[in-house]
Amino acid sequence: MDIVQEIKRLKKEKNAIILTHCYQKCEIDEVSDYVGDSLYLSRMAAKTNADIIVFAGVYFMAQSAKILSPHKKVLLPNMNSGCLMADMIDVENLRKFKSLHPNIPVVCYINSTAEVKAESDICVTSSNAISVIKSLNKDKVLFVPDTYLGKWVERNLPNVEVITYNGYCPTHLRITVEDMIKSREKYPDALILAHPECHCKVCELADFVGSTKQIMEFANNSDCKHFVIATEEGVVQRLNRDSVLYNTGKTFTLINDSVICPNMKENSLEDIYNVLLTERNEININESVRIKAKECIEKMLTVNI
Repeated sequence: MDIVQEIKRLKKEKNAIILTHCYQKCEIDEVSDYVGDSLYLSRMAAKTNADIIVFAGVYFMAQSAKILSPHKKVLLPNMNSGCLMADMIDVENLRKFKSLHPNIPVVCYINSTAEVKAESDICVTSSNAISVIKSLNKDKVLFVPDTYLGKWVERNLPNVEVITYNGYCPTHLRITVEDMIKSREKYPDALILAHPECHCKVCELADFVGSTKQIMEFANNSDCKHFVIATEEGVVQRLNRDSVLYNTGKTFTLINDSVICPNMKENSLEDIYNVLLTERNEININESVRIKAKECIEKMLTVNI
């Protein structure tokens, strides 16, 4: 069986699309309709006319698609693909955090569950966090769950105090200051591009800090020929693949070999084929939670960036 052709056949037969995050295995791109970061995929989920959305990502991403497209069937290829950061906060802990800082708007990273989004005022991704928080015109905000993204926003908005919850991405925290210093010494002609989920001290040493999409756009638009990438390896794989495909002469080096998200790598072509065939692993959300979470996400989507 040619699994790629079978997936494409099932997509056509069932009017399905596949949304794929940049941290997924590169081979999944071959059957994907859209590949990108969380913000881009959220927009595609909201716009699609497909009957079925297969989300090759992690659980919270599939939830976001269901929040925005309640009448569509949303399938997660592998139910083990969760998010350790998202698991660091639940509704109870969010309410406790809010009670410690009353009357301050809550901004939640898209890396959170539907229930947490429903308890928050507005959602952000790493692509738009600065713009969205700036648009609130507040001097203080609460930010959950990623303390490092929150503090990166605070450094870029000096008139806003960002009070952060103590969550983090274990994958991005595998990138250390020592890695940055060694990369600078080993590759003096390279630019180092980092994700804002990295530790603050790592971001301070980078030449550019941005979301996965922003990192890829920066690299594509730069005249530099070598880049050290301080984010998940899926980004490096796609950049190197495209460099060969388009003959750009650019080289991309992963900052260390441990920057791999095991949860993101749970999904496979076999998983995608199986969920398309059986329509199992459907994402369902309590309707009252979904409505509140949708308001949180839609507020974000209306901000011009």
